[in-house]
Amino acid sequence: MKTNDTLEKLKIKSKWENVYWFSRMLISNDKYGSIGKDNSLLAVIASSLRIIESENKSSSSNDIIALQKMALKNLLLNRFKKAKSRLDRIQRLIRDLESELITPDDINTFILTCESIMIPINQAIENIPSNDKDFTLSIATSYLDIQGENGLATVINIWDDLGVKGCLTVERNEIIRAFSALRLLLSNDYKIEDFDKDVILTSFVQEFERRAAQKRKSRAGSSLEDVTTFILDYFKIKSAKAPAHFQADIEIDNWVKSKDGWLIGISCKRTLRERWKQVSSAESGILSKFKIKNVYHILTFDEDLSDDKITLLGNHRHIFYLPDNSRILNHAVNHIGLKEYVRPMSLFIEDLRKETN
Repeated sequence: MKTNDTLEKLKIKSKWENVYWFSRMLISNDKYGSIGKDNSLLAVIASSLRIIESENKSSSSNDIIALQKMALKNLLLNRFKKAKSRLDRIQRLIRDLESELITPDDINTFILTCESIMIPINQAIENIPSNDKDFTLSIATSYLDIQGENGLATVINIWDDLGVKGCLTVERNEIIRAFSALRLLLSNDYKIEDFDKDVILTSFVQEFERRAAQKRKSRAGSSLEDVTTFILDYFKIKSAKAPAHFQADIEIDNWVKSKDGWLIGISCKRTLRERWKQVSSAESGILSKFKIKNVYHILTFDEDLSDDKITLLGNHRHIFYLPDNSRILNHAVNHIGLKEYVRPMSLFIEDLRKETN
């Protein structure tokens, strides 16, 4: 199809245009109660609408649609009659669907949305891991088994990438599988024009990506917190409880108790960024109050770690563990005012053992 032809088509409303909007209605929780995540309910709705049509072929289309809308209303009200917190939203969904389901094409669009958009997306999203740790544990363990403490920097640096790549690979596989199945269905069962296929397929892709992005967001930030627990467990260094009522604006992933009874906080982050202003609120007086000996920061990217940040936080008993080949580390260890506050990442476990054994 030529570009001009496509642009002309866009001016004409496709009868399948509501595939996207129905999918948004079905998944919306704040407005409509999010029934679109319930595959069994979606299947019952779609089947009921189909059966009513097939059993009433002699009736007028208006009569069939009236029966279908009444069946949909009764299904939803019966399902959620005891769900007091959702009932108002379900009733709003019923009212709004009432105004959208006018023609047989509208009903068919709604059925396709339930069966071939929402259910496959739900299944695909379910197959995407909620935690990327599954992709990293075996590989990270292999590095440490072979390289020991010398592999520590490698494990920390690749941990995040392995998890992200693993989860994104699953995402790609799921969307390819579901997209291919939908395209085949549209070609074989619906016999619709390419433009209408595009309307449906892009609706599917938009909704899949929106849902997948939400799941990505829920995974973000947890990976590097997981790696500190993994490392401590691997090297059999016992974690300690966080000090009671410690409320400084500082993110600590794990705590270790030193042999003198004081605590060492461990924070593993990609970069300090603006967080250093919050971290600086944990000054040495506050640390002493809660018997915190030091805070160890493991940073995988340290180019924003200025001399000012190192000295300000270092004076408050914060120590930075940086990649062994880091330019910042090489600069700091040879600087009289900075060298006490930085350490190579490969010595992290050795330093912890000295403090705890």
